[in-house]
Amino acid sequence: MVKASTLIGKPAPHLELPAIPNGELYKLPIGEKPIALFFFPAAGTMGCTMEACSFRDAQVENIVFKRNPELAVVGISGDPTTKQASFADQHKLPYPIICDQDGIARKAYGVGKAFLGLTPGRETFFIDQKGVVRGVCDKSIDVKGHIKFVEEHLRQLEKESSSTPTP
Repeated sequence: MVKASTLIGKPAPHLELPAIPNGELYKLPIGEKPIALFFFPAAGTMGCTMEACSFRDAQVENIVFKRNPELAVVGISGDPTTKQASFADQHKLPYPIICDQDGIARKAYGVGKAFLGLTPGRETFFIDQKGVVRGVCDKSIDVKGHIKFVEEHLRQLEKESSSTPTP
């Protein structure tokens, strides 16, 4: 299996998996926009709910996220789409959640297990607008740390775009 950290600086794995809200195939990477792709263990659990709602709230309340409205937030778990749809509806999640029941995405991105191998890992990938993995956050317990991780990468993109001369 690929180790998540070995993807940094490389093109993000290309995938097509079903996603809610509509069950259609969702393609990764999106291209032309940065992505915060967060893998979470299970819809409806306390930590996963906190993380998913933190991403939801950041899009509305976090100044760095608001300055970067092109950022695509995408959640992904091994739950069936029916459970994900219920989870997304209950918490009013405005972004897609990909269904990875077969573990295809987890394997492609090198997301392993957490808590002594008892649960699927919690990792966030920041993928830039060119489809390159810029960083990986694997804080299993500090769910809000994933928001800070994305903020840092958004700030870095802002610096890069402000220092790039226009023709």
